[in-house]
Amino acid sequence: MKNFKPKTFNENNKKVIVFQGLCKGCGICIEKCPFKAINFSKKDLGVYGTPSIEIDMKKCAACGLCEINCPDSALRIKKVNNHQGWS
Repeated sequence: MKNFKPKTFNENNKKVIVFQGLCKGCGICIEKCPFKAINFSKKDLGVYGTPSIEIDMKKCAACGLCEINCPDSALRIKKVNNHQGWS
C-alpha cells in the first residue's frame, strides 16, 4: 500500500497539498492548469508507480482548477484569507 502522507508545497498565502497515494499520474491537472505550474515529478511516485506531480509555487495562483478537475481528489488548495489563517 502506498504511503498516504501528503506532500505540501507552500508559498506566501497559498498552499497545495498533493496526496501521492491517490495520484495515478493521469496528467489532467497538468493539462487544466492555466499557469503551467504543475509537472510530473522526477522522483515521487503515485499509487500505480507512475510519476506523481509537483507544483511550481512561483507560477501557481491557487485558482483551484487542478483540485476541481482531479478525478481522484489527490490535490487540495488552501489560501490565507483576510489574515484569519488557513481556510
